Amino acid sequence: MDELLLLNERLKILESNNNSLKERLLIVNKNMIDEYKKILEELKLLSNAITEIKSEQSNTQDIIKSIIKELDGYAKKDSVKVLEKYINLWSPLNFITKKEAEKLIEEKLPRKTERHKPKSKRPEHRIHYAG
Repeated sequence: MDELLLLNERLKILESNNNSLKERLLIVNKNMIDEYKKILEELKLLSNAITEIKSEQSNTQDIIKSIIKELDGYAKKDSVKVLEKYINLWSPLNFITKKEAEKLIEEKLPRKTERHKPKSKRPEHRIHYAG
């Protein structure tokens, strides 16, 4: 009978160990499922972030292409240098305005009335009527 009690005791210990292992396995499985759900959520977030980054990158590329097209319309550095050279050569700051030119011409030329007067050496005779 002692052996039966001993076997029974061992069986209870084994059952207890088995139950303990089952509980641990359930806990491990539950933890694995929870971690799997967390990983799936993180993957969804990462996927959304990647999609957003790709969209922003595409928008940025479009903007850069637009800027490049617009920059093609601007003068190149060499062209600006050539223009600068000609501007410095012509010295437009030394030019005069139309009004200034007309004023100089008026000052240098005799008046219209003076230009059209006949130049004679004889004095003009004017007749004065008394009346």
